[in-house]
Amino acid sequence: MALTWDEKYKLITRNLAEWLGDEKLKNILKERDLKLYWGTATTGKPHIGYFAPISKIADFLRSGTEVTILFADLHAYLDNMKAPWELLELRTQYYEVIIKGMLKSIDVPLDNLKFVKGTDYQLTKEYTLDVYRLSSMVTEHDAKKAGAEVVKQVTNPLLSGLLYPGLQALDEQHLQVDAQFGGVDQRKIFTFAEKYLPMLGYDKRVHLMNPMIPGLAGAKMSSSEEDSKIDLLDNAAAVKKKLKKAFCEPGNITDNGILAFSKHVIFPLFKNGEVFNVPRSAEFGGNVSFIKYEDLEAAFARQKIHPGDLKNAVEIYINKLLGPIRKEFETNSKLKTLANKAYSQQKQKAAEVDITPAKLDIRIGKIIEVKKHPDADTLYVEKIDLGEPNGPRTIVSGLVNYVPLNEMENRMVVVLANLKPANLRGISSHGMVLCASIDEPTRQVEPLRPPQGSVVGDKIIIEGYENGTADDVLNPKKKVWEKLQVDLVVNGDGVASWNGNLLITSMGGKITSDTLKNVLIK
Repeated sequence: MALTWDEKYKLITRNLAEWLGDEKLKNILKERDLKLYWGTATTGKPHIGYFAPISKIADFLRSGTEVTILFADLHAYLDNMKAPWELLELRTQYYEVIIKGMLKSIDVPLDNLKFVKGTDYQLTKEYTLDVYRLSSMVTEHDAKKAGAEVVKQVTNPLLSGLLYPGLQALDEQHLQVDAQFGGVDQRKIFTFAEKYLPMLGYDKRVHLMNPMIPGLAGAKMSSSEEDSKIDLLDNAAAVKKKLKKAFCEPGNITDNGILAFSKHVIFPLFKNGEVFNVPRSAEFGGNVSFIKYEDLEAAFARQKIHPGDLKNAVEIYINKLLGPIRKEFETNSKLKTLANKAYSQQKQKAAEVDITPAKLDIRIGKIIEVKKHPDADTLYVEKIDLGEPNGPRTIVSGLVNYVPLNEMENRMVVVLANLKPANLRGISSHGMVLCASIDEPTRQVEPLRPPQGSVVGDKIIIEGYENGTADDVLNPKKKVWEKLQVDLVVNGDGVASWNGNLLITSMGGKITSDTLKNVLIK
């Protein structure tokens, strides 16, 4: 039965977090069907969170929308090289197979879709010229701001990450679509496109945004956080295990990945007459069914539905979704081989201990003695009390040109205490005094300042990583410090942080820099 334009509009916009260009969308639908694209960068392994955009794509198709799915292979490399160049083609092949499998599992006909690989057109003369034209207009500030929620942010960003938002904007023109669909985390890229495409003489597009579904551990569902997601190839036992560990607080409907998955995936995929069944034993009220998601949410909010019962219900639906995908990979040895090859490095990383800032042993110390190094004019040799039974540590710091000797005496400092001891011009150094540091336009270095009332030996923790255990000694071969240090900065408020998470004392005090802001910590 043919839909009216307003019925199509309701189907296209239902369950979206936001959309930009409402009038344009309505005007297009009054004349013809919408043309839309959704792009996915071929980086980490797709997980069940991908069913959120896929189920929305099903809505678009039901509305008559012409949908293009872009496998953004070039974007995957540009985003801080999340996909190594040598694995790019393999991962793109994997994404195509797995996403087609997801669409089949929810009965979406593939003949109504178009699949495009980014490098098929992003390396053409026309596209490349547009990249250069755009780069002559875009400021570094706008490019960095646009990618803030999508591209991995570091203090000294690679040029590739700054190009990323511009390329995504140009995709709208070169794919000849009316609209782009993505997560609400891409809003800044969408507003970037709305600003810059008209400057190139191209039309402003409609932008449709899906909400971000919380992961099983709370917060955003992520391919890199193992406990936050269920892999599309996980077996039933793995699904049960991960759901059992999932965060699902009684009555909590705001930060609940189980409910969010029900709302944005399970309910939208129901056909006429289907209901959401929650199996329960007779002693707890017996089985209960819900026609509308709102009723399920209300029952959970009133604690009429126990988290364990909700998890059991969702487990059934997840296994139904994953069943056809698992079967395809189980019966096709070529697909098994493809998955193993595409993510061989990921398996290797999973075998290693996760490198998180919890590995860093950072403590408050007090300099009780300081003198210049006898054989190096730029180095101080300090005795620093870290509250250890063996007495103060000897630490060598290159601070002579930046901090006068009298300002070093009796100073409270922040020390990285688990570096491997290093021989610096004949003196063994057993740690590092952490400093805010800037190289340009002139080099400046300031030792980080502990909060007033700090206690010698107090352990510095990084918010969000309170439960980790620091290494006795950081492994220099694995470059643990080097990998973590690139995200360790003094932010715009002059407060020390790692990847946006503040460094604090056990009493909640903040670590600061005296004058420097938006600089690295070294």
